[in-house]
Amino acid sequence: MRTIIEPFRIKSVEPLNFTTSEQRIELLANASFNPFLLRAEDVIIDLLTDSGTSAMSTEQWAGIMRGDESYAGSKSFYNFQSTVQDITGYKNVIPTHQGRAAESIVFAQIGGKGKFVLSNTLFDTTRANIEYAGSEGIDLLCEEGKVPSLVAPFKGNINLEALESTIREKGADNVAMVIITITNNSGGGQPVSMENIRRASEICRNAGVLFFIDACRFAENCWFIRQREPGYEGKAIIDIARELFSYADGCTMSAKKDAFANIGGFVALNDESLTEQFKNMLVVTEGFPTYGGLAGRDLEAIAIGLREVMEEDYLLYRIRSIEYIGEKLDMAGIPYIKPTGGHALYIDAAAFLPHIPAHEFPGLALANALYLEGGVRGVEIGSVMFGKYNDKGEPIPAAMELVRLAIPRRVYTQSHMDYLTEVIIDVFEKRESLRGYKISYEAPLLRHFTARFERL
Repeated sequence: MRTIIEPFRIKSVEPLNFTTSEQRIELLANASFNPFLLRAEDVIIDLLTDSGTSAMSTEQWAGIMRGDESYAGSKSFYNFQSTVQDITGYKNVIPTHQGRAAESIVFAQIGGKGKFVLSNTLFDTTRANIEYAGSEGIDLLCEEGKVPSLVAPFKGNINLEALESTIREKGADNVAMVIITITNNSGGGQPVSMENIRRASEICRNAGVLFFIDACRFAENCWFIRQREPGYEGKAIIDIARELFSYADGCTMSAKKDAFANIGGFVALNDESLTEQFKNMLVVTEGFPTYGGLAGRDLEAIAIGLREVMEEDYLLYRIRSIEYIGEKLDMAGIPYIKPTGGHALYIDAAAFLPHIPAHEFPGLALANALYLEGGVRGVEIGSVMFGKYNDKGEPIPAAMELVRLAIPRRVYTQSHMDYLTEVIIDVFEKRESLRGYKISYEAPLLRHFTARFERL
């Protein structure tokens, strides 16, 4: 088989700033050893997130020029609305400035003290919005998803038995929502099967519980369903997406992921009563219902991106790019979550740095080492991001200690990925010299964004 090439040509370029090792030592110390606090210009390969970091197409840039900036009822909104309706099948579409704004609106209305939100795995901002509303988020990941080295086709699945028993235990009236994240970001970018979504839907409908999809990476998940799930071979991605959404009552989405947009998100659903509640909240927090905190040009870019992301040549290249990194790491014996996911490679920091205990944050230690070694910025997904404290103030570690290397869409080439793997391998060879960190400052919510650290 010939090399799978990028299905695009580069029309505009952005120069990189090549820092030295000595400079990066000082820069990281000035950032209090938190990669979030580094200046982007001081990063060579930026894999902190795939959110809002995509390269937009010529069609998207053309759409930006066509954007209708009318305050109410703009043409761009109706184009955006019809696109979302066509893909999801939901009647009501509510734009927001990004995904966490959609989550804030939803959980502020349906949550509250004594309420629970169940999921395969909640990502950081989702959980923060649930907790801010007074509710409790509960992760019910399938067992195979908890073993990084295990190869299984759908490690992002929700545990259906646990879902049914948790609804029964908490009481259906106390379960505000079940939301399945596709792909499962915190669980290694692993996909969720159509069968799992359908069966979760049946459980929720039998119990009278609201069922939503977190659709940030819906197209990548649909590609995995097509590749791995019997009965979906050769089906069009849009048809797989339509079936997937049909099992849910609605969805939230950050359009900064699988819509290639630099900003934007939405809530989509059928229920008229909930729609009115969400729109009323939208007017207070985001803006008029036909722009929702977005410029008309952004609505145009999202509508075009939602179509482009389902193109088969793009998805083949996208998923293969992540697999390529995994193959390189396999040859070096480097532990990561297998199989590779859709938008990122997740290094198993606990296995990479077994001498650093969870309370000394091995994921942060590895993320910082990658920056110091080669100017690569990733993000810790472990006990910094998801760790808690018990009633005695003792740390409760996260389920896994990971470093996510999220690959921006249509931004980096194969040579960038080769450089990335060389940096990871170089760090692996000197891993025994790495040490952990302690927190010197943390915020009460989403502490990983602004925390400051000291080396141990």
